[in-house]
Parts: sequence; C-alpha cells; structure tokens
Amino acid sequence: MKTVSVLGSTGSVGTQTIDLLQADPDRYEVRALVAGRNAALLAAQARALRCRLAVVSDPEAWPALREALAGSGIAAEAGPEAVVEAARMAADWTMCAITGAAGLPSTLAAIHRGQSVALANKEALVCAGEVMLAAVRESGATLLPVDSEHNAIFQAMADGNRNEVERIVLTASGGPFRTASAEEMRRAQPEAALKHPVWSMGAKISIDSATMMNKGLELIEAARLFALPSERIGVLVHPQSVIHGLVCYRDGSVLAQMGSPDMRVPIAHTLAWPARIATAAPRLDLAALARLDFAEPDPQRFPALRLAREALQCGGGAPTILSAANEVAVEAFLTRRIGFLDIAAIVERVLARMGSPAADSLAEVLRLDAAAREAAAGLCALTTRPAA
Repeated sequence: MKTVSVLGSTGSVGTQTIDLLQADPDRYEVRALVAGRNAALLAAQARALRCRLAVVSDPEAWPALREALAGSGIAAEAGPEAVVEAARMAADWTMCAITGAAGLPSTLAAIHRGQSVALANKEALVCAGEVMLAAVRESGATLLPVDSEHNAIFQAMADGNRNEVERIVLTASGGPFRTASAEEMRRAQPEAALKHPVWSMGAKISIDSATMMNKGLELIEAARLFALPSERIGVLVHPQSVIHGLVCYRDGSVLAQMGSPDMRVPIAHTLAWPARIATAAPRLDLAALARLDFAEPDPQRFPALRLAREALQCGGGAPTILSAANEVAVEAFLTRRIGFLDIAAIVERVLARMGSPAADSLAEVLRLDAAAREAAAGLCALTTRPAA
C-alpha cells in the first residue's frame, strides 16, 4: 500500500487526483489532505478516503471543517503553518497542487522529506527554481512533473539518454484566442477568456492559457526540470492538444508523447511511477481525429511568451517577478479592473522596473514576490479598462 498526501485537494488537479485515489482505495493510504478554504469538499474527501489529517490554509474555514469532521477521528487543522506540517508528514508520494507563491513553503517541505513529489505547482520551479532544486539534490527527492507537457517530456526521456537530447518542444493549444485579432483580444471579457477550447482548468490557469503566459511559465519550468537553456526549448501551437511534448535527439529521432487531453493521465503516471495504472480517461482515436495541426506562436498577439523567455535568460529573481506580477494582473482582469491585453503589459512594466535581483533563498523569493505584487497592484490601479 502506497502512502500519499494531496496538497491542494479541492482544486482542479487535486479533485482529479482524489478521483484516482477513490477508484482504487485499497492501494493507497491517505495521510493528509490540504485545501484553501473549501471546508465542505475537503471534509467529504477526507471522510471518503479515511485520511489522518485535513487542513485548510484559511483559519476562518477551520470551524466549518472541524464541525464537518466531528466524530470521524480525522484531525482538523488550519493556517499556513499547519499546511507546511501536513507536507512534512511521511508519505511515499505527495501531490503538490497549491497554486501560486502560497504553495512554495509546503512544496519545499515535501521535497525536504526526500520521497516522491508530484509537482503541479509551476511556481515552485518558476519562482524558486534554484532553491527547490538544491533541496532535491540535498534530500534525494524524486520530482515527478504533473503538467501534461513536462510529463510528456519526462516520459519521452524514459530511456535515460538525456545527454543525447538536442532540444525539446512544448505544445500549446493556443487557448480561446488562437485565431482572434488584436482588437478582439483588446475587448475580450473574462467569460470569453475562460472558455478554453480543449482543457478543463481553474480560472487562473485558463487566463494564463489565453495569454500564453502559461506556456511561458512552462518554458521556465522545463529549463529547470531538464537542465536545458532557453534556446533548446521550443514551443509549437497544436490546437488538438494530442501531442503534449516532443524530444528531439541528436540522431534525428523525435519521440512524441500522445494522449487525450485529460489531466488524469499525467496525474496517474506520477501516482504509479515507475509502474502504470488504469484510468477512465478517453482513449485516443487518431482515425477519428484525422489530422494534427502545428504552428509557430504569434509573438505580436502573445507577448507573454517572449517575456517569460527573457525572464529565464535574465535569471536571478526575474522569473519570480514575472510570475508574481502576472498573478496580480490576472486577478485584476478577472475582477474587470484591467483589460485582457493589459495583463502582459503590466508584467512587462514590472519586470523593467525591478530587473533581476538575486533570489537565493525562500525568504528572498517571498520578499521579491511581495514587492512584485505591490508594484503590479499599483500599475493595475492606474490602468483604465478598455470599453467592451
């Protein structure tokens, strides 16, 4: 029986992880489940999986969680420190799916345990890449990428010949505005930006997909995971989202990992690794698809990808600033305080203002993250939303 913990169990990745665990409950012993403030769903998950500990990061949600778990024998805790303590609990496998900078301390705590960490928090390697990778080296932990693109590359490199890799290619669906004009994007409302044509995801990552910042963050994450420079990581727009990543070897061979656009597939791969388990994900039918399309991303309509590549090349704290400013700008767009095209513009202005200071510890990363958020919030307040 494998012992597991899920950090971020009520989010999109978290709920799909819970589905896989519930499909074969005799295979897994759940140690801890962590959520933000959705006490009702967390309690239902905890009872269904008979876990030891349930934690909400928001202390105000603790009374509801405690009441919902009364008489179950499941411990209920709350607050950021409790989240980190849950991450420190011994477990063979920990899903780290708390989004944003809020997930950094718990991800680092899970890595320090030296066991398998399924990484669904992009910010861990984007904002604190050097800190996280140093902890991996020190603890001997195994990082298992959950993002479909990185998981695809990981699988295509399974033969162990990483030294023979010439370059890798991440694919992008192109999001809801793949064929939209610049004017249509300027007038876009949150409802349109949230309508991803292929994937079912949370609000923040859906907007990142619409701007292609998601692919930029994935580019930085790939550079950290696979120890490759920016120029050896390509991006192709592939609207069918069937090929998730390609590895190009120096002999001319190209290995592509394919599958239906269903996050249960990469989650299951990391959960069972190095074995495989069954999932209910739709099976790929190439004959029904009939065609697969590819195109280079448009740097004019999607400047976020350029900004991410520049941040990676600058190094230091630039990726931290990029990610933090983007989080603030996305939230401002979702609450209708800025326009869609303002997201990348604000990120670029914050990067230009703050440069690439050092970020060699988690404390420095968090300070830089806070400063970038403050700068982005100030720019959002000065921005006039365009008319719809």
